[in-house]
Amino acid sequence: MAEREIRIYGDPVLRTPCDPIKEITPAVRQLVDDLLENVDMEGRAGLAANQIGVSLRAFSWNIDGDIGYVLNPVIDDLDFEEYQDGDEGCLSVPGLWFPTKRAWYARVRGIDLDGKEVIVEGEELMARCLQHETDHLNGYLYLDRLDKVMKRRALKEIRQQDWA
Repeated sequence: MAEREIRIYGDPVLRTPCDPIKEITPAVRQLVDDLLENVDMEGRAGLAANQIGVSLRAFSWNIDGDIGYVLNPVIDDLDFEEYQDGDEGCLSVPGLWFPTKRAWYARVRGIDLDGKEVIVEGEELMARCLQHETDHLNGYLYLDRLDKVMKRRALKEIRQQDWA
């Protein structure tokens, strides 16, 4: 297994919108293998390509033992009638969790390695994962979703971390 280093808050690749995948190449296939292998570790619910230093639109998930991936994901449906406001964390902001408001339901549309359309949808934790990982691919971190007071607290706590 090729364990990939997780990029940490402050790395510019996390703030750069990822490029769409235009062709399924051997490098893209290797990226998917790496995403799937690296999301299948303790404590990981999702992993975006830019979190391992690759600025392409791809992410993997590991929710309740269901492991998968999607290329070129775009959120095409969110249920704003119901929200969830639980704690959220991120591999790129290790050890810190903050209450983050997300839609209860989310659906993304993308493609697989055969270029076929895939739809991934879910509620609660899966919805949170889909929103979180798509945000990564758009150059955002969950910290950007925090209210002003919580964001100030989060940035203060980040400055106190050994990894910062």
